[in-house]
Amino acid sequence: MRRNERGAFGWLPVLTLCVLAFAIFADLFIAGTDRLQGPPQRIFYIHVPSAWVAYFAFFLVFIFSIRYLAKRNPDDDIRAHASAEAGVVFCTLVLITGPIWARPVWGVWWTWDARLTTTLILWMIYVGYLMLRAYMTEPEQRARFAAVMGIVGFLNVPVVHMSVEWWRTLHPKPVVMRSGGLRDLPDSMHVALWSSLLAFTLLFVCFVRKRAQIERLNVRVEEARAAREDG
Repeated sequence: MRRNERGAFGWLPVLTLCVLAFAIFADLFIAGTDRLQGPPQRIFYIHVPSAWVAYFAFFLVFIFSIRYLAKRNPDDDIRAHASAEAGVVFCTLVLITGPIWARPVWGVWWTWDARLTTTLILWMIYVGYLMLRAYMTEPEQRARFAAVMGIVGFLNVPVVHMSVEWWRTLHPKPVVMRSGGLRDLPDSMHVALWSSLLAFTLLFVCFVRKRAQIERLNVRVEEARAAREDG
C-alpha cells in the first residue's frame, strides 16, 4: 500500500469500530420495540443495511468490470474481485437474517417467495463468480471472463429489488424507499437504521481495501515467481 494512502485511510478502522458500536447501541436501546412484531423487528437494522451494501458491492463489480474490459487495467479487476467477495459476505448476511426474522413472524424459516428466491439466485451468481476466479489460472483470461460474469450478474439486482412490486410476495413492501416511507418511521428508528447503514458501509470499505491490498501482494508474488522461473 502506498504511504500516502495509508496515512489517508489509517483512521478508517477506528472510525468504523466507533460507528459500529454506536449502531449496536442504537439498535438495542434507542430504537423502540415494534408493537406488532416485537423484538424480532430489530433484525431490520441488520437485514436492510446488509441488503443495501450488497447491492452497492455488486454495482461496483459491474462498474469495475466494465472499466476493465474497456481499459484492461488490472487494478480494476482487483477492485471488482474485492467488491464481489465483500458483496457475497453481506448478501450471505441478508440470507441469514431474513429467515431469523421470518420464523417468528411468518411461522417458517424459508419459503420460495419471489424476493427470497431472487436473492438466493443473486448470491449463487456471485459465489459462481468467485469460483470461476478460483479455478481459472491464466490471469488475463480469468479477469476477462470474470468481468463478463460480473456485468451480466448485476442484471439480477434490479430484479431482486423490484420483485416485491412485480409479483405477489410475502416479503414486506419497501418501507424506506416508498413514498412517505421516511416520514412513517419514528425518529428512534431513523437513528438506528442510518447509523447501521453507515457502519456497514464503512465496514464494507474496510473489507474491500484490505482485500485489494492482499490481492495486489498476491499479484506481485506471482510476478516475482514467474520472473524467477523464466530466469
